[in-house]
Amino acid sequence: MPPRFNRRRAVFVLGKIDEILKWEERRETERDTKFVELGRYLCEVRAGQYWRLEELKCFEEFLERRFPGSRRKAYYLMSIHEHLPPQGKKAAQGIGLGKRSRTGQISPERQAALRLCNLVAPVPGNA
Repeated sequence: MPPRFNRRRAVFVLGKIDEILKWEERRETERDTKFVELGRYLCEVRAGQYWRLEELKCFEEFLERRFPGSRRKAYYLMSIHEHLPPQGKKAAQGIGLGKRSRTGQISPERQAALRLCNLVAPVPGNA
C-alpha cells in the first residue's frame, strides 16, 4: 500500500532540494572564480618577486611554504591564468567556471575560452 501523499510536504521538500542545488552551484562558481584569482596573484608574486618580503631566497621556497603538499597545484593555477585570453579572464571573474560550462549554459565561444580542468589537489607523493 503506497504512503499517503502529502502535497504540502512534497512541495516543501522539493523546494528545499532546489534551494540546496542552487546554493551548491553558487559555491562552485565562487570557488572557480577564487581559483582564477589565486592564479593571477601567484603570477604577480613571481613577477614582482613579492616573496622577498618574507625574506625567502626564491619563488620556489615561497611555494613550498604556501603549498606544502605539492607545488603542482600552484603552477597549474598560474598556467590557467597565463593561458586565459583577456576576455576569458574577465568572464571567469563574472560567472565562474563551474556547472555552467559543463551544462552548456554559457555560449560555446565563452565555453571554449574558459575551458578548465577540474581543480583537484594532487595525491601526496605525486608532486
